[in-house]
Amino acid sequence: MAKSLFWFTLFLVIFGLVMLSSAGLIDGRNKFGSPYFYFTHQLLYSILPGFGLALILSRINYKFWKKISPLVLFGALVLMVLVFVPSFGFGSKGATRWLNIYGFVFQPAELLKLALVIYLAAWFSGRDERIKNWVYGTAPFFVVLSFVAVLLAMQPDIGTLIIVTLISLGVYFVAGVDLKHFLLVLLVIILVVAALIRFEPYRFDRIKAFLNPSIDPQGSSYQINQSFISIGSGGLFGVGFGQGTQKAGFLPEAVGDSVFAVIAEELGFVGATGTIIMFLALCFILMKIAKNTSDKFGILLVMGVNIWVMSQAIINIAAISGLAPLTGIPLPFVSYGGTATIALLGGLGIVFNVAKRG
Repeated sequence: MAKSLFWFTLFLVIFGLVMLSSAGLIDGRNKFGSPYFYFTHQLLYSILPGFGLALILSRINYKFWKKISPLVLFGALVLMVLVFVPSFGFGSKGATRWLNIYGFVFQPAELLKLALVIYLAAWFSGRDERIKNWVYGTAPFFVVLSFVAVLLAMQPDIGTLIIVTLISLGVYFVAGVDLKHFLLVLLVIILVVAALIRFEPYRFDRIKAFLNPSIDPQGSSYQINQSFISIGSGGLFGVGFGQGTQKAGFLPEAVGDSVFAVIAEELGFVGATGTIIMFLALCFILMKIAKNTSDKFGILLVMGVNIWVMSQAIINIAAISGLAPLTGIPLPFVSYGGTATIALLGGLGIVFNVAKRG
């Protein structure tokens, strides 16, 4: 399965680059004077470093990460805290989510996702039946997740908070928790997220736009309406690669969380369905690797990465198709974004090592 994972990941990344090159043609030319700005930057500053990191991590025995998992999580949390230090952290559009350390700009929340997968896999793999005990299993898990949630809510980055929560709950569930404890934690999380949405006007507006897309067509529901136009224009086979018109200043974030709408417009229902099938195939490969792994840490590690990729893909596609509220969550390996792609490829590099040793 290791070879299948490599070739399929390579294919998915190439597909993402091709679609990004089309989605960013007009925006790249207007903003940066080059129609292939996004393609070039994604290739040079995301894909190549990401595959380099994946290559390095694929050669390291995955069990090594279990030994240093507390340090990995601690390092990620330190970076998250540094976001709020003026000399390091900076923001955009009302959110403080990026770090600039000696000219190296990145989003630490993306590294936190990988760190959490490693830490939770190590934590739960060492608990055995004690995981069903509130003191040894659920309480420490809840404390760690709460601290992470506070940092993300302060940025604010609710989209990442949702993904981090799904990763944590997924690993927690796969580890074999007490169902009553799991449901209790889930209830608390739902109430907290609901409160964060209800008391922040722009988040609540997104919920209203989801329930009624026509409520504010020039405001809160503008993006989803433009997305509907893109998807509807594609028909069965699309208008042709590079021929989409919605990316020409109509569809917001065409290279970001709206890139699936560009795929649907240019490649049609067939291309959109094919994109979904690619992610489902990757999910199947990762589940197969987990099934073939006898070590519990390895199983939880693989499933954690699987939940990470699939939760982002499902939420992004559902949101841009009007099946869920917009969250700003990017489409893995396709949307423009440096740290996100590097972190994902790094996670798959670790999974590749698990597959080789499984």
